[in-house]
Amino acid sequence: MSAPTYLEYTFVVEPLQPGTDILIAELSELGFESFVETENGLIGYVLEADNVLPSFEDIPILNDTGHTITWESKSVAQQNWNAVWEQSFSPITVDDDCIVRAPFHEYKQVAHDIVIEPKMSFGTGHHETTYMMLKHLLTTHVKDKIVLDMGCGTGVLAILAEKLGAKSIAAIDIDNWCYTNALENAQRNGCDKIKIYQGDSGLLSGRSYDVILANINRNILLEDIPIYVNCLNKHGILLLSGFYLEDLDMISAKCASHGLQFEKKLEKNKWVAAKYVF
Repeated sequence: MSAPTYLEYTFVVEPLQPGTDILIAELSELGFESFVETENGLIGYVLEADNVLPSFEDIPILNDTGHTITWESKSVAQQNWNAVWEQSFSPITVDDDCIVRAPFHEYKQVAHDIVIEPKMSFGTGHHETTYMMLKHLLTTHVKDKIVLDMGCGTGVLAILAEKLGAKSIAAIDIDNWCYTNALENAQRNGCDKIKIYQGDSGLLSGRSYDVILANINRNILLEDIPIYVNCLNKHGILLLSGFYLEDLDMISAKCASHGLQFEKKLEKNKWVAAKYVF
Protein backbone atom coordinates (compact mmCIF):
# COMPACT_ATOMS: atom_id res chain seq x y z
CA MET A 1 0.00 0.00 0.00
CA SER A 2 1.43 3.39 -0.97
CA ALA A 3 1.89 6.09 1.67
CA PRO A 4 -0.90 8.68 1.82
CA THR A 5 -0.31 12.01 0.10
CA TYR A 6 -0.70 15.30 1.93
CA LEU A 7 -1.65 18.75 0.72
CA GLU A 8 0.77 21.43 1.85
CA TYR A 9 -0.89 24.83 2.23
CA THR A 10 1.36 27.88 2.56
CA PHE A 11 -0.44 30.83 4.15
CA VAL A 12 0.68 34.47 4.27
CA VAL A 13 -1.03 36.16 7.22
CA GLU A 14 -1.29 39.90 7.93
CA PRO A 15 -1.12 40.89 10.72
CA LEU A 16 0.94 37.89 11.77
CA GLN A 17 -0.36 37.63 15.37
CA PRO A 18 -2.79 36.66 16.61
CA GLY A 19 -3.86 35.81 13.06
CA THR A 20 -1.53 32.84 12.72
CA ASP A 21 -2.65 31.28 16.00
CA ILE A 22 -6.32 31.78 15.18
CA LEU A 23 -5.82 30.25 11.74
CA ILE A 24 -4.08 27.20 13.24
CA ALA A 25 -6.98 26.62 15.62
CA GLU A 26 -9.60 26.95 12.87
CA LEU A 27 -7.70 24.79 10.36
CA SER A 28 -7.34 22.10 13.04
CA GLU A 29 -11.14 21.86 13.08
CA LEU A 30 -11.01 21.02 9.34
CA GLY A 31 -8.63 18.12 9.88
CA PHE A 32 -5.25 19.77 9.33
CA GLU A 33 -2.75 17.61 11.20
CA SER A 34 0.47 19.60 11.38
CA PHE A 35 1.71 23.17 11.15
CA VAL A 36 5.04 24.92 10.68
CA GLU A 37 5.09 28.62 11.53
CA THR A 38 7.04 30.82 9.12
CA GLU A 39 8.23 34.43 9.12
CA ASN A 40 5.08 35.61 7.35
CA GLY A 41 2.49 33.00 8.25
CA LEU A 42 2.41 29.23 8.35
CA ILE A 43 2.48 25.97 6.45
CA GLY A 44 -0.30 23.47 7.15
CA TYR A 45 -0.66 19.82 6.19
CA VAL A 46 -3.87 17.88 5.55
CA LEU A 47 -4.51 14.51 3.92
CA GLU A 48 -5.19 15.00 0.19
CA ALA A 49 -8.14 12.62 0.51
CA ASP A 50 -9.84 15.19 2.78
CA ASN A 51 -11.37 17.73 0.43
CA VAL A 52 -11.06 20.84 2.60
CA LEU A 53 -11.37 23.61 0.00
CA PRO A 54 -15.19 23.81 0.07
CA SER A 55 -14.96 24.27 3.84
CA PHE A 56 -12.52 27.18 3.63
CA GLU A 57 -15.42 29.59 3.17
CA ASP A 58 -16.61 28.59 6.65
CA ILE A 59 -13.34 29.60 8.36
CA PRO A 60 -14.11 32.84 10.24
CA ILE A 61 -10.65 34.42 10.01
CA LEU A 62 -10.60 34.08 6.22
CA ASN A 63 -13.70 36.30 6.16
CA ASP A 64 -12.39 38.70 8.80
CA THR A 65 -11.75 42.17 7.36
CA GLY A 66 -9.14 42.69 10.09
CA HIS A 67 -6.83 40.12 8.48
CA THR A 68 -5.46 39.61 5.00
CA ILE A 69 -4.66 35.97 4.29
CA THR A 70 -3.54 34.43 1.02
CA TRP A 71 -2.50 30.87 0.32
CA GLU A 72 -1.28 28.35 -2.23
CA SER A 73 -1.15 24.57 -2.09
CA LYS A 74 0.71 21.59 -3.51
CA SER A 75 0.79 17.83 -2.98
CA VAL A 76 3.63 16.39 -0.94
CA ALA A 77 4.55 12.81 -0.13
CA GLN A 78 4.27 11.87 3.52
CA GLN A 79 7.98 11.26 3.87
CA ASN A 80 8.73 14.83 2.81
CA TRP A 81 7.51 16.07 6.20
CA ASN A 82 10.78 15.31 7.97
CA ALA A 83 12.79 17.42 5.51
CA VAL A 84 10.41 20.35 5.90
CA TRP A 85 10.43 20.01 9.67
CA GLU A 86 14.23 19.82 9.92
CA GLN A 87 14.53 23.11 8.04
CA SER A 88 12.28 24.93 10.52
CA PHE A 89 12.71 23.18 13.87
CA SER A 90 15.03 24.64 16.47
CA PRO A 91 15.51 23.43 20.07
CA ILE A 92 13.05 24.76 22.66
CA THR A 93 14.22 25.63 26.18
CA VAL A 94 11.67 25.76 29.01
CA ASP A 95 12.78 27.49 32.23
CA ASP A 96 16.41 26.48 31.62
CA ASP A 97 15.52 23.05 33.04
CA CYS A 98 14.10 21.34 29.98
CA ILE A 99 15.13 21.24 26.33
CA VAL A 100 13.00 19.74 23.57
CA ARG A 101 15.22 19.01 20.59
CA ALA A 102 15.47 16.89 17.48
CA PRO A 103 17.80 13.90 17.10
CA PHE A 104 20.10 15.96 14.88
CA HIS A 105 20.53 18.76 17.45
CA GLU A 106 23.58 18.89 19.66
CA TYR A 107 23.07 17.63 23.23
CA LYS A 108 23.34 20.22 26.01
CA GLN A 109 23.50 19.47 29.72
CA VAL A 110 20.10 20.18 31.27
CA ALA A 111 17.97 18.51 33.92
CA HIS A 112 15.51 17.16 31.35
CA ASP A 113 16.64 16.49 27.78
CA ILE A 114 13.78 15.41 25.49
CA VAL A 115 14.40 14.22 21.94
CA ILE A 116 11.37 14.50 19.66
CA GLU A 117 10.87 13.68 15.99
CA PRO A 118 7.28 14.72 15.34
CA LYS A 119 6.73 13.62 11.73
CA MET A 120 3.05 14.50 11.20
CA SER A 121 2.23 14.77 14.92
CA PHE A 122 1.55 17.85 17.04
CA GLY A 123 3.62 18.82 20.05
CA THR A 124 7.22 19.98 19.89
CA GLY A 125 7.08 22.85 22.35
CA HIS A 126 7.03 25.46 19.59
CA HIS A 127 3.32 26.05 19.90
CA GLU A 128 2.30 28.18 22.86
CA THR A 129 -0.01 25.54 24.33
CA THR A 130 2.62 22.79 24.38
CA TYR A 131 5.22 25.18 25.77
CA MET A 132 2.91 26.27 28.60
CA MET A 133 1.92 22.70 29.44
CA LEU A 134 5.61 21.80 29.71
CA LYS A 135 6.10 24.84 31.94
CA HIS A 136 3.16 23.85 34.18
CA LEU A 137 4.42 20.28 34.38
CA LEU A 138 7.86 21.38 35.54
CA THR A 139 6.28 22.93 38.67
CA THR A 140 3.75 20.14 39.29
CA HIS A 141 4.51 17.35 41.73
CA VAL A 142 4.25 14.18 39.63
CA LYS A 143 6.88 12.03 41.36
CA ASP A 144 5.34 8.59 42.10
CA LYS A 145 2.03 9.78 40.62
CA ILE A 146 -0.22 8.13 38.04
CA VAL A 147 -0.47 10.47 35.04
CA LEU A 148 -2.68 10.70 31.95
CA ASP A 149 -1.59 12.60 28.82
CA MET A 150 -4.82 13.01 26.82
CA GLY A 151 -4.35 13.98 23.18
CA CYS A 152 -0.68 13.15 23.53
CA GLY A 153 0.51 14.04 20.01
CA THR A 154 4.26 13.42 19.93
CA GLY A 155 4.16 12.21 23.55
CA VAL A 156 6.34 15.08 24.76
CA LEU A 157 4.29 15.74 27.93
CA ALA A 158 4.20 12.06 28.85
CA ILE A 159 7.96 11.86 28.34
CA LEU A 160 8.58 14.84 30.63
CA ALA A 161 6.24 13.32 33.23
CA GLU A 162 8.37 10.17 33.30
CA LYS A 163 11.57 12.20 33.55
CA LEU A 164 10.00 14.01 36.52
CA GLY A 165 9.46 10.69 38.30
CA ALA A 166 5.88 9.69 37.54
CA LYS A 167 5.10 6.12 38.55
CA SER A 168 3.10 5.36 35.42
CA ILE A 169 1.77 7.33 32.47
CA ALA A 170 -1.02 6.61 30.00
CA ALA A 171 -0.76 8.54 26.72
CA ILE A 172 -3.81 8.56 24.45
CA ASP A 173 -4.45 10.05 21.02
CA ILE A 174 -7.20 9.38 18.51
CA ASP A 175 -4.86 9.84 15.53
CA ASN A 176 -2.86 6.85 14.30
CA TRP A 177 0.08 9.04 13.29
CA CYS A 178 0.26 10.43 16.81
CA TYR A 179 -0.05 6.97 18.35
CA THR A 180 2.79 5.61 16.23
CA ASN A 181 4.96 8.70 16.68
CA ALA A 182 4.45 8.74 20.47
CA LEU A 183 5.57 5.09 20.60
CA GLU A 184 8.72 6.00 18.68
CA ASN A 185 9.48 9.05 20.82
CA ALA A 186 8.93 7.19 24.09
CA GLN A 187 11.40 4.53 22.96
CA ARG A 188 13.83 7.20 21.73
CA ASN A 189 13.86 8.77 25.20
CA GLY A 190 14.27 5.46 27.04
CA CYS A 191 10.84 5.66 28.66
CA ASP A 192 9.47 2.41 30.09
CA LYS A 193 6.66 3.74 32.27
CA ILE A 194 4.54 5.12 29.41
CA LYS A 195 1.71 3.05 27.93
CA ILE A 196 0.38 4.50 24.67
CA TYR A 197 -3.12 3.91 23.32
CA GLN A 198 -5.02 4.94 20.21
CA GLY A 199 -8.51 6.19 20.98
CA ASP A 200 -10.47 8.89 22.78
CA SER A 201 -11.95 9.50 26.23
CA GLY A 202 -14.02 6.33 25.83
CA LEU A 203 -10.87 4.46 26.91
CA LEU A 204 -10.95 6.08 30.36
CA SER A 205 -13.81 4.12 31.87
CA GLY A 206 -12.74 2.46 35.12
CA ARG A 207 -9.34 4.15 35.20
CA SER A 208 -8.01 6.64 37.75
CA TYR A 209 -5.18 9.18 37.74
CA ASP A 210 -3.47 11.64 40.07
CA VAL A 211 -2.58 14.11 37.31
CA ILE A 212 -4.40 14.58 33.99
CA LEU A 213 -2.90 16.60 31.12
CA ALA A 214 -5.19 17.57 28.23
CA ASN A 215 -3.93 19.88 25.48
CA ILE A 216 -6.69 19.53 22.91
CA ASN A 217 -9.24 22.21 21.97
CA ARG A 218 -12.05 24.03 23.70
CA ASN A 219 -14.98 22.00 22.41
CA ILE A 220 -13.45 18.62 23.19
CA LEU A 221 -12.35 19.84 26.64
CA LEU A 222 -15.85 21.06 27.47
CA GLU A 223 -17.26 17.70 26.43
CA ASP A 224 -14.67 15.61 28.25
CA ILE A 225 -14.11 17.52 31.52
CA PRO A 226 -16.81 15.47 33.31
CA ILE A 227 -15.04 12.28 32.17
CA TYR A 228 -11.68 13.57 33.40
CA VAL A 229 -13.18 14.42 36.80
CA ASN A 230 -14.60 10.90 37.12
CA CYS A 231 -11.08 9.57 36.59
CA LEU A 232 -9.33 12.02 38.91
CA ASN A 233 -8.22 10.82 42.33
CA LYS A 234 -8.84 12.93 45.43
CA HIS A 235 -6.48 15.95 45.54
CA GLY A 236 -5.77 15.30 41.87
CA ILE A 237 -4.57 17.90 39.38
CA LEU A 238 -6.02 18.74 35.95
CA LEU A 239 -3.87 20.76 33.51
CA LEU A 240 -5.74 22.04 30.45
CA SER A 241 -4.70 23.94 27.34
CA GLY A 242 -5.65 24.35 23.70
CA PHE A 243 -7.96 27.34 24.13
CA TYR A 244 -7.83 31.13 24.17
CA LEU A 245 -7.99 33.56 27.08
CA GLU A 246 -11.54 34.50 26.08
CA ASP A 247 -12.58 30.87 26.65
CA LEU A 248 -11.10 30.59 30.14
CA ASP A 249 -14.27 31.58 32.01
CA MET A 250 -16.25 28.95 30.11
CA ILE A 251 -13.66 26.25 30.83
CA SER A 252 -13.39 27.24 34.50
CA ALA A 253 -17.17 27.27 34.94
CA LYS A 254 -17.37 23.75 33.54
CA CYS A 255 -14.61 22.60 35.88
CA ALA A 256 -16.23 24.30 38.89
CA SER A 257 -19.56 22.62 38.16
CA HIS A 258 -17.79 19.29 38.59
CA GLY A 259 -15.96 20.14 41.81
CA LEU A 260 -12.66 21.45 40.47
CA GLN A 261 -11.04 24.60 41.81
CA PHE A 262 -9.09 26.96 39.54
CA GLU A 263 -5.55 27.48 40.87
CA LYS A 264 -3.55 29.39 38.27
CA LYS A 265 -3.00 30.03 34.58
CA LEU A 266 -0.25 30.79 32.11
CA GLU A 267 -0.79 33.03 29.08
CA LYS A 268 1.14 33.37 25.84
CA ASN A 269 -0.09 35.19 22.72
CA LYS A 270 -3.70 34.91 23.92
CA TRP A 271 -3.42 31.14 24.44
CA VAL A 272 -3.97 29.82 27.99
CA ALA A 273 -2.91 26.81 30.02
CA ALA A 274 -4.83 26.46 33.30
CA LYS A 275 -4.36 24.39 36.44
CA TYR A 276 -7.30 23.00 38.42
CA VAL A 277 -7.27 20.94 41.62
CA PHE A 278 -9.81 18.41 42.89
